[in-house]
Amino acid sequence: MLTNIRLISVREYHKMAEMGIFHPEERLELIAGQIIRMSAKGTAHESAITRTERLLRQRLGDKILLRIQSPVQLDDYSEPEPDISVVKLNPLDYEDHHPNASEVFLLIEIADSSLKYDREVKAMAYSKSGIIEYWILDVNGRKLYMYRLPSADGYHSESRLAEDLTISPLAFGDCAIAIRELLRKV
Repeated sequence: MLTNIRLISVREYHKMAEMGIFHPEERLELIAGQIIRMSAKGTAHESAITRTERLLRQRLGDKILLRIQSPVQLDDYSEPEPDISVVKLNPLDYEDHHPNASEVFLLIEIADSSLKYDREVKAMAYSKSGIIEYWILDVNGRKLYMYRLPSADGYHSESRLAEDLTISPLAFGDCAIAIRELLRKV
């Protein structure tokens, strides 16, 4: 195990971006003080984001703000960009800061090539920061991973749900979503 690793803070990460250290088209995120290159987005990934966004907007309307592939600041060393963030309404639409864990209802990642990373690295980062609910939509395996009960050592509830089931976000028990609707092929 390496012990002399220099972690990058969110503030330093922003400064690096402002200085032009990263290429504008480069897809990066900061997780646990490390700059991670995100995988390319495929068509199945993009269409699943579109379907999920549409369903959440239809079902939750003006109760929430949906952010698509936008940063969420988990702590001083993590600022991932989940595929979909279901966050609390904010009068400034988060113009003055990125949502933090206390402002997040649900984070969703769409996995076509990133399932292992999303299940291990992102799940741990989200759990440690107190994200109350995290879903991974596995477009290849045609299932949904649902994580709840966050703690410093990981989520205490993980469910793998088949596409024939219906789910509701914790914060919106009256919002029923059929997993099949999220996985439907266009």
